[in-house]
Amino acid sequence: MLTMDFLSQFGGDMWSQVVWFVVFMVFMLFYPRLMVTQMLWKLDQSAQLVEGLTKKAKGAVLRRISKNPEPRLAQDVGNFLEFFVIGPISLDPYGIVNKLGYIMENYDERFDAFVDEVAPKAGNEEKENIKGGLSGAISLHGIAKIVRHYVELIRKTKNLQLAMVLQMQLPLIERIAVALLDGTEALSNGWPIGDSMGPFAVASMIGDARVREIEKGTVVATRRIAGRKVFIVKAKGPGSRVGKLDKAISAIVRRNKTAKIITIDAAVKLEGERTGSVAEGVGVAMGGIGVERARIEDVVVQRKIPIDSIVVKMSQEEAFQPVRAEMLAAIPRMTKVVEDRIKATRKAGAVIVVGVGNTSGVGNSRKDVAKAEQIARRNMAVMRKREQKLKEEEKKNWWKDLLTGG
Repeated sequence: MLTMDFLSQFGGDMWSQVVWFVVFMVFMLFYPRLMVTQMLWKLDQSAQLVEGLTKKAKGAVLRRISKNPEPRLAQDVGNFLEFFVIGPISLDPYGIVNKLGYIMENYDERFDAFVDEVAPKAGNEEKENIKGGLSGAISLHGIAKIVRHYVELIRKTKNLQLAMVLQMQLPLIERIAVALLDGTEALSNGWPIGDSMGPFAVASMIGDARVREIEKGTVVATRRIAGRKVFIVKAKGPGSRVGKLDKAISAIVRRNKTAKIITIDAAVKLEGERTGSVAEGVGVAMGGIGVERARIEDVVVQRKIPIDSIVVKMSQEEAFQPVRAEMLAAIPRMTKVVEDRIKATRKAGAVIVVGVGNTSGVGNSRKDVAKAEQIARRNMAVMRKREQKLKEEEKKNWWKDLLTGG
């Protein structure tokens, strides 16, 4: 009896070990594939979401071109969303700024030609808005293609590590994609966006002063502030333009003794910083690929002109989206800082104040600023309703995200 009990216990333990070993091997072999399959479902849902946003962005542009767009027009716009820019070779960096500038001029000319073709009867400001909307739609289309590329690559290779990396990036990608859709809609309709804060501030400073076009798509007004001659420069509004600020500044500096240049722009905040907070520093506050900034820096270095910068903080997504209340509240603070910087200027000569950014929806006078604020506040109400709806949808779908690891 003792011998039989011993053998049965030994045999039972042995079979248990065999079973656990088999389960462990199955787990090691098939669990990564199960994980990839589970994650692919979530990744594919995100890819479809971004692709759906791209279709909405394309629709926003089409509605701006025509109330009843024909299939041929839809096809032309869809083809143009594949538009791309090849940067110059950088093996020899000498002269690369001028090369980039030339390519971007070609870029603008190609956009002008396409908009003239699809919307020949539109006015100049409306054409600029269509161009702005197309730029946003192209950016969103590019994100959708990249997300779809990696989803299909993961599906083909069953690469768990790549799936985990993409899944970790998806929350930020989706936030940017939603913001780009909002921006496309805003630019197409000529609404002020977060990046319009620089033009917003300087337009309020222009007041009722006479405005003249100094470069293509760029205007200047002259005022006396704190007893000093001040040139106020911005992109020509209310169309969706960024202007030729470098050329405008160079023209003013050549003709006038300049004591200081002050640039005003939107800046990306860090998480935890408050939207609408104002900060000041030195240097050229200007985004983009750097061509205009480099040319302005060349001018100020050659002539030893001090350059101040004033920025209003916002998130990357808020820069694309319609203006928020916190940003409008920052305008008086920004103009007050500008006036203080003008008063503190010791060098003799004029001061140049530059409103950097897209002037979508923002005209060139105090009266135009009042109209832009009305549009902005109307859009704020719409955005609050939209954000509330998204929060409700997130609450309904929280269990799906839990099951899929999203």
